[in-house]
Amino acid sequence: MTTATDKNWTRSLRKAGEAAFPPERLLPDSQPSYVASWIYVFGALTMAALGVVTATGLVLAVMGPTWWHHSSTGHFINSMHLWSVELFFFAMVVHLWGKFFMAAWRGNRTLTWITGVVSFVVSIGTAFTGYLSQTNFDSQWIATQAKDGINSTGGGAVFNVLNFGQMLMWHITLLPIGVGAIVVFHVLLVRRRGVVPPFDLSPVKEEVAQ
Repeated sequence: MTTATDKNWTRSLRKAGEAAFPPERLLPDSQPSYVASWIYVFGALTMAALGVVTATGLVLAVMGPTWWHHSSTGHFINSMHLWSVELFFFAMVVHLWGKFFMAAWRGNRTLTWITGVVSFVVSIGTAFTGYLSQTNFDSQWIATQAKDGINSTGGGAVFNVLNFGQMLMWHITLLPIGVGAIVVFHVLLVRRRGVVPPFDLSPVKEEVAQ
């Protein structure tokens, strides 16, 4: 017999969430011993760099372009933002290549691999609009060089690289939201499926590292 409680959508959603992400997987207190390998570090390093990118980006968005051009503190925060982006892409590229050669889509992890690749592609768009938002000679040069290529595809009708306001809004709203959402989904999938083990894993290497 179906009761009113059984039809409660919040209860159903909670049960589905608990089934998909049990607490011991969502917040594990141990990991397989093979994650001690250096190749597993770059995923966490990518996340750490993304955290610095987000924090410095929020400060720059609040203070505005004039601040990062005319204030020594603003210039420092802007430099931190730039170099954390460089570190983010370095770590992400190593992470992606490492997982490619490990065939990280094994063990029903195809969607985990796809979301990682998609986050990389969206991040490129975010970085591109960031360069266009610098309000200096570099950004003007990049915009003028890019406009003809984009216009030739017809995309210039909705994506005008010479429009500073439009590029700034893409950079600080739409694209970061996209990157953040995909990254969160990617991490949840990693928690659900676990990190991919190396090839020819021996029983000794499967011991849990506390």
